[in-house]
Amino acid sequence: MADVMQAEEEKGQLPLKFSLGEAAGSVGDFGTILPIVLGVALVCEVNLAHIFLFFALWYAIAGIVYRLPIPIEPLKAVGAIAIAEGLTAGEIAGAGMLIGVIFLALGCCGSMTWLQNRIPVSVIRGVQAGLALILLRTSFGFLQSDPLYAGISVAIVILFFIAAIRWKINDVSALIVLAIGIGAGILTAGLPHFAMIPIPTLVIPGIEDLVYAGLYLVPPQFPLTLTNAILATSLLTLDLFKRDVPPDRLSRTIGIMNLVSVPFGGFPMCHGAGGLAAQHRFGARTGGANVIAGIIFLGFAFFFASPQSLALIPLGVFGGLLIFAAVELAKHSVKTDSYLVTGAIAALTILANITVAFVVGLALAYALRWRKEQLDRPKK
Repeated sequence: MADVMQAEEEKGQLPLKFSLGEAAGSVGDFGTILPIVLGVALVCEVNLAHIFLFFALWYAIAGIVYRLPIPIEPLKAVGAIAIAEGLTAGEIAGAGMLIGVIFLALGCCGSMTWLQNRIPVSVIRGVQAGLALILLRTSFGFLQSDPLYAGISVAIVILFFIAAIRWKINDVSALIVLAIGIGAGILTAGLPHFAMIPIPTLVIPGIEDLVYAGLYLVPPQFPLTLTNAILATSLLTLDLFKRDVPPDRLSRTIGIMNLVSVPFGGFPMCHGAGGLAAQHRFGARTGGANVIAGIIFLGFAFFFASPQSLALIPLGVFGGLLIFAAVELAKHSVKTDSYLVTGAIAALTILANITVAFVVGLALAYALRWRKEQLDRPKK
């Protein structure tokens, strides 16, 4: 654990900054996080205050350790199944603990670096493109349900985008959009009540919970975490910050934060290329953005401890943020060495799911590589 949690003084290490741009970028990924967390809290046996508390903790830790705005996100496959099936706290804890053990073990034995060297870049870019399409599809759902605030959000983001180019001002559109959403909710539903966070209680999954999680939750989540949360995030740090964040290190932090948090009521968590792209898009450049996000989530834990309180934020706000997060992620997915592989994975992600897309795309990439080797082989 000390291997992961200790922030080493590296040459050229970025300082933590707490500027207006970092504050704006700190909420860039909220459009992905909050809808999943809210949906889970509405239908499952979980405490929303505890979920926010652990998001606050790990956002701050990730910012301090990595010195970059490495996001913390809920496990999307687990979240989707939890919302659809209404999982128990034990089943959710079982999924998080199994994921934690798997990725801590893989990160400690260097398996992620080994996998990174064997999974073609076109496959990782395809996962990024597929995730961008998923974010767009999700954002359109929010747009349809709340077109007024979605339109306002999109307009604000576009205006700041133009202003940032023309007059070189800080793009704080995400911060303004979130503030408008919270303000509108307070005007219509009233100020949420401050409440003390209850002391977390130990959640120990039973054998049946672990079996269910191992059969139905871990298999769809594993390839998504491997590709998007680890390999794609590691690749995107080079694209955006010219910094090398080893995939094994990301894997170890995912393992540790799940094993530490999930048994005490936290929701299973990971990193995410989409969240990294979103935070960078709205101004995050250092780990200071993560510390600010942690403080905001701590405030949510006190003021939005019930799902009904969080629901006062208009859904259109999330839709507006998601659109530009998707565009940012898609922009980097085109840096591929095979548009055929990347495009096939993106299409299959929407038509089927990311697991099928990853397996088919990986097979296609290796088939094309083998074909090229055969054509390049000198004829006797």
